[in-house]
Amino acid sequence: MRYAAGVTSSSREQELLGGVGAAFARLRRRTMQAPVDPPSGRKDLKRNLVLNVVDEADAAGREMTVGGLADQLMVDSSAASRMVTDCISHGYLVRAASQQDGRRTVLRLTEDGVALLEHFRHQQRQAFEHITREWPAAERLEFARLLIKYADTTAQLPPAEPAD
Repeated sequence: MRYAAGVTSSSREQELLGGVGAAFARLRRRTMQAPVDPPSGRKDLKRNLVLNVVDEADAAGREMTVGGLADQLMVDSSAASRMVTDCISHGYLVRAASQQDGRRTVLRLTEDGVALLEHFRHQQRQAFEHITREWPAAERLEFARLLIKYADTTAQLPPAEPAD
């Protein structure tokens, strides 16, 4: 078999690559089931997604709007609006005037939003450590390095097209 610019692959490679889709499908769902202290709530996944998108945009020097969030999460604008309203009502986000175009409203993390994002990241580390607790240290660190590399590479992908 051939893939990616003529590289020949074995059936074992094809089997591994073929399992990636199912692994991604399990990853988020099953990772949320790992024991963390304190346990995650039902709305935590959505809040985590929203706060991370706003934080990533800010770190890249971009402003995030509700419409931009909808595009990033590939949800319709009404779903994104409900997610933002939840975060605002709990004090994690605020709406602010754009510094680039005063007619636009952008999203900003509050101090409580930054603290909640750090809390989520701590829980994700707890989950990672729990799930990989029986792995050799070298494998655990290599997987962490490759996972971060993979996630960083996704930043180079073109923006998602608006969902239909």
